[in-house]
Amino acid sequence: MKNKPFLTTRKLQPENQESPIHFLSTWLTPAKYFYRRNHFPYPSLTDRHLWLQICGNVPQPRFFHLNDILSLPEKSIILPVECAGNKRAYFDPKVHGEQWEDGAISQGKWTGVPLSHLLELTGFYNQTKEVVFQGADFGRKPDKEDLIPFKRSLPLEKALHPDTIIAYLYNDKPLDYTHGYPFRLIVPNWYGMASVKWLYKIELINDSFNGPFQTEDYVYYPHKHNDHKSFPVTTLQVNSTIQQPLPFSILNTGVHEIKGIAWTGKGVITEVEISLDNGDTWQKAVLERLNEPYAWTKWSFLWHVEKKGEYSIYARAKDSQGRIQPMNAFWNRKGYGYNAVSKVNVKIE
Repeated sequence: MKNKPFLTTRKLQPENQESPIHFLSTWLTPAKYFYRRNHFPYPSLTDRHLWLQICGNVPQPRFFHLNDILSLPEKSIILPVECAGNKRAYFDPKVHGEQWEDGAISQGKWTGVPLSHLLELTGFYNQTKEVVFQGADFGRKPDKEDLIPFKRSLPLEKALHPDTIIAYLYNDKPLDYTHGYPFRLIVPNWYGMASVKWLYKIELINDSFNGPFQTEDYVYYPHKHNDHKSFPVTTLQVNSTIQQPLPFSILNTGVHEIKGIAWTGKGVITEVEISLDNGDTWQKAVLERLNEPYAWTKWSFLWHVEKKGEYSIYARAKDSQGRIQPMNAFWNRKGYGYNAVSKVNVKIE
């Protein structure tokens, strides 16, 4: 019987499961291996959730049924969705929150209608500043008594980007219930909190949205005890993951393939380098790309090792905007955006 990987459970109520990223070599993550990130219990969907409402600063408020949206010109893009807390477990000092390791990221083919097309049909007033997206999931935050829905906003310019889409297919199949059926917002280059699941209401506003998932969570707080110099979490950091070998593997002498993935929220990955001497010297890995502007880059490096002992493998990615993974991540008290140089320790016997 062929062995298969499983999701790694971080929490069951609400469900938070990590993708087995180290064992996935395909460009498109199968839906069953897509990581699961939830703030609240899964919503109870009814027929009304097959309708998508657009309201607020629009001259023609409308409800679009799923069949209406399916009849519109579609667009497909391949991109990763990464939780802002991916790799949180590696922060030093430790921070509170789901202790994600490397698997709070997955990549697939998303198909839907550009949000800009829907907003062409409703129109919008010139004073519009932001677009607010509301999912069907709701619950209580630990420090709140009232029930609240998951709501996030985008600046109008980002909402109108031609690749910001209302997705209804994942890998050419209807969205899985656990990942946002029937509608999920997909926002390229931003962390996953922006890609609201179970989307059923879109509201255009002429000021700044200040819901708890906008101005309290998903904010970088550089200081442990105050909010000084805080700023919002938006664009993906340049980052990479070593998929193989696994941490603390015991290997034989000979040739080993070091491989992984790299991604960025600005430009494209231009280089991945490997160090086997604790960062003193670096050697270039071989890159493999898809002809897709947002997709992650695969990389590999053949390691010829004859001397037994313990080794640290470092990997760092660079992007076309000149960003490079740092040796130490930017610490923040909620643990977002970890992107320090990837590191795996192995032993050669």
